[in-house]
Amino acid sequence: MAMNVLCIGDVVGTPGIQLVEQLLPGLREEHELHWVIANGENAHQSGNGLGAKEFERLRQAGVDCVTLGDHLWRRRDLRPVLRAGEGIVRPGNLPAEAVGSGVTVLESDSAPPLAVINLMGRVFMSPAECPFATADRLIDEIDGRATATVVEIHAEATSEKQALSWALDGRVSAVVGSHTHVQTADDRILPGGTAALTDMGMTGPFESVLGRRVEPVLQHMRTSMFIPFLVAKHDPRLQGTVIRIDPETGRALSIVRIDVAPV
Repeated sequence: MAMNVLCIGDVVGTPGIQLVEQLLPGLREEHELHWVIANGENAHQSGNGLGAKEFERLRQAGVDCVTLGDHLWRRRDLRPVLRAGEGIVRPGNLPAEAVGSGVTVLESDSAPPLAVINLMGRVFMSPAECPFATADRLIDEIDGRATATVVEIHAEATSEKQALSWALDGRVSAVVGSHTHVQTADDRILPGGTAALTDMGMTGPFESVLGRRVEPVLQHMRTSMFIPFLVAKHDPRLQGTVIRIDPETGRALSIVRIDVAPV
């Protein structure tokens, strides 16, 4: 029997968390999900970073592992959560002294184990170590504890995300991208059996500019003046991808993009 994994694109603010809370039970049933991964680095009510409260809401909603990105240090109360390391990973190519880990293995009596690796890109992003070399190291750290592995790379450049997919083809089950908040249409399975999607998209309000109210963003772009970018409210959607994996071989069987709005 295949293992079904839902990967959810960047959750933005309170509207994004509410979407996960509302839609995830139905998605779990519809797709017979075994594991759920969600990028939560913008899930704070301000749209920047992730706090302990928002982390707990995502976990209570049914998210098994929360991934992060370049805004992970915005909320100091997340650091004890990262230290504990339960159901959360941060980009593994940050300095070794940073709290948290870039890899975890999800285990359950009712599902095969799943390794999750989180990386951050370097093109147009904050300084980080090489994601390719870090991926090699973190795959070695799994050390046979899981046959299936999902890698999420939080990166700006589509070329960097696609390149990592090819570099890891046949070595992991899937490589999915996050950060741009715009879902790409290139979902596919590479020759070695690795599912790939350059960007999963966004979970939050789509009557917006990447989840933020339109008018302040326009004012900033027209004037270059500082204007707070408040989280938008309207046209909520949950985007991501469902990946079916052979738990015996770790090869992907299918990858399907999802874009779901509340009824």
